[in-house]
Amino acid sequence: MCYSDAIKEDVWKKAMDEEVAAIQKNQTWELAYLPAGCKAIGLKWVYKIKKNTQVARMETIRVLIALAAQEDWKIHHLDVKSAFLNGELEKEVYVKQSEGFVKEGHESKVLRLKKALYGLRQAPRAWNTKLDECLISLGFKRNSQEHAVYMKHTGESSLLVGVYVDDLIVTGSDVHCIEEFKAQMKVKFDMSDLGLLSFYLGIEVIQTDDEIRLCQKSYALKILEDMGMTDCNPVQTPMEARIKLTKSGTHSLVDSTQYRSIVGSLRYLTHTRPDIMYSVGIVSRFMETPNSEHLAAVKRILRYVKGTTEYGLIYPKRQADGGLIGFSDSDHAGDIDDRKSTTGMVYFWGPHVISWASQKQKIVALSSCEAEYVAITSTACQGIWLSRLLSELKGEAEKTVKLLVDNKSAIAMSKNPVYHGRSKHIDTRYHFIRSCIEKKQIEVEYIKTEEQLADIFTKSLGRVKFLEMIKNIGLKSCKFE
Repeated sequence: MCYSDAIKEDVWKKAMDEEVAAIQKNQTWELAYLPAGCKAIGLKWVYKIKKNTQVARMETIRVLIALAAQEDWKIHHLDVKSAFLNGELEKEVYVKQSEGFVKEGHESKVLRLKKALYGLRQAPRAWNTKLDECLISLGFKRNSQEHAVYMKHTGESSLLVGVYVDDLIVTGSDVHCIEEFKAQMKVKFDMSDLGLLSFYLGIEVIQTDDEIRLCQKSYALKILEDMGMTDCNPVQTPMEARIKLTKSGTHSLVDSTQYRSIVGSLRYLTHTRPDIMYSVGIVSRFMETPNSEHLAAVKRILRYVKGTTEYGLIYPKRQADGGLIGFSDSDHAGDIDDRKSTTGMVYFWGPHVISWASQKQKIVALSSCEAEYVAITSTACQGIWLSRLLSELKGEAEKTVKLLVDNKSAIAMSKNPVYHGRSKHIDTRYHFIRSCIEKKQIEVEYIKTEEQLADIFTKSLGRVKFLEMIKNIGLKSCKFE
């Protein structure tokens, strides 16, 4: 859509008027003659509805929500209007007057930007700097493990703020402190108070007296609609048991753009759906040249989603702090193209599942022991980060992370500081786990294979085993009324 088309529709005309009004109110630019040797950047209107379809480090958001559930805190939602317009520019920038809004009598002039504007490379950095300065001036401290989280501990009171561009989630022990913070932010920015958090980055949130529920039902239904599969027959597992997909074969190629789009959408769905993490990870390996067999596997995932659209995470309130517990597992040479193994991990903080992953390892393991050892190290790195994040958020000392593994040989290797014949060929970085154990940052313990919850992230399981696993990792139906 171009300007000549948009100006005919009242909704777009109103949107343009509001955008220009916000820019002028914020004193973002001023009319000026273009200095010699300078070049003005062209402006154009972009007509689309903004959607938050991408997110960084969702583990942080889940940790904040889990902490709020444990402490029985309410989570609030703030939105900064025209966030990027608040950023101060470090260099002079000139832009042409926008189509439809050229100042009469000043047609030869350009606009000198005094503050950031959407689309400028400086804009995100300028806004982040502005917000950071504001929060620090209000007594907040930026979390060293996650720079998008700010903390303020005063006596028995705690106030936490999570930032995602122009969205702020706020939680803490004192409701009066939260309301005071909202008032302070409204003075500094044009900000909307959206009340209790109910929708965040495509995730539906329900806060009750007993629990906090996270679900992506609407998003899941939209994926099915886009693929024309709203009326498909559901299945009980996202992938056939023991299926092996390969890049080679005689299957016909399919539209790679459509394939990447639907797999990307499914990857975003994994933020509240650990049950499809492994299967989505597998089909993601064939983005370059997908064929009909790969597309059939994607459609199988969609058929499973069709029957489980209401599945999500439930965080019960006022639960005892059971510490940080991780499960680490690996298959061996599961990828039949390059014979690399898959690492599976999942972390619980008390009863709350907060982090999970299914990733192909970067090396070819020579044994199942080596594959498990590599997995332990990767899982330990994530555990240390989570432990440090939680300790800062709670204002407490860092605690030892318990890691449960079902391979005794890998456990023995991780606790042995001597490089012997079975491990001397392994890259030095994977021996990081030994240092973690010596420093008591990580405590590795044995768990029976049938109790290994990370198993669901390393292989496609049969129906009975799969249904048992998703129940054990805390995935339930979240019916929103």
